[in-house]
Amino acid sequence: MPSFDAVCEPNLPEVKNAVDNTAKEIATRFDFKGTPAAIELKDKEITLIGNADFQLTQIEDILRNKLTKRNVDVRFLDMGDVQKIGGDKVKQVIKVKNGIASDDAKKITRLIKDSKMKVQASIQGESVRITGAKRDDLQAAMALLRKDMTDIPLSFDNFRD
Repeated sequence: MPSFDAVCEPNLPEVKNAVDNTAKEIATRFDFKGTPAAIELKDKEITLIGNADFQLTQIEDILRNKLTKRNVDVRFLDMGDVQKIGGDKVKQVIKVKNGIASDDAKKITRLIKDSKMKVQASIQGESVRITGAKRDDLQAAMALLRKDMTDIPLSFDNFRD
């Protein structure tokens, strides 16, 4: 029976490269000279450090540009709150989404069931498996998910015929 998996997985090596390139640009930019501006990646968490909110937004803008150039969807970024850390420094933690959250997986299965297509959706861990009798039905389900689930950067794996 034909099937595919709807998943939400970023290209982590490209995310790491984008963070490294952002750090290089911060080190060479004139407006960041003599400031504690920094960016680092640890276990799917990107930490931005700067003097003020304005500096954090500049670093975030550079990061978004680098991710876009490397074909990584910026919807993978889950922005945290700005926190004060000693003196005049502030930091912001950005989580890199990996996997479909359970409430989003339930939305996907509900969307598939409400569409009255001849496909079934089942939640399997952090992915949703969609099965159907015909390849055309599965392609229609992919188009439906791309159109209606715009807040999640979905990709489709394991297409079996």
